[in-house]
Amino acid sequence: MGSEESRVVVPRNFRLLEELQRGEKGIGDGTVSYMMDDADDIFMQSWTGTIIGPPNTVHEGRIYQLKLFCGKEYPNSPPTVRFQTRINMTCVNQETGMVEPSLFPMLGSWQREHTMEDILLQLKKDMMSPQNRKLAQPPEGNKVGRADPKGPVVRCCIM
Repeated sequence: MGSEESRVVVPRNFRLLEELQRGEKGIGDGTVSYMMDDADDIFMQSWTGTIIGPPNTVHEGRIYQLKLFCGKEYPNSPPTVRFQTRINMTCVNQETGMVEPSLFPMLGSWQREHTMEDILLQLKKDMMSPQNRKLAQPPEGNKVGRADPKGPVVRCCIM
């Protein structure tokens, strides 16, 4: 036998099913979660992540929603990550809410082993970093200005 390493590469859908199961169980202390947007999407591309802002930061008590999009190249290529809730962080484009790979090393130097869970946990950790923990934040609950690629969202109130 040769000394070649036998590495098993998990197919994309198996990997995403694994991530789906982990996301449904909840992560760690429950302050980070994610789920698939459409159970009928056989390509498992569109996901919603939630991060509850960490204590002792300007993010404390805030709930941040994110969209993660896993293209056909995932997990070999990173997902795109976009905050739907407005947030002021050094790695987030203020206009679009996109997490900039050039400013967020986990996306910039992506490794196949990384998961959506890793991304969310790292973003939460970054909220606690010295450069982000005290940054002035947009008014709470402000989701205005985030264009949804699927079209406008109609909001209705019954008084």
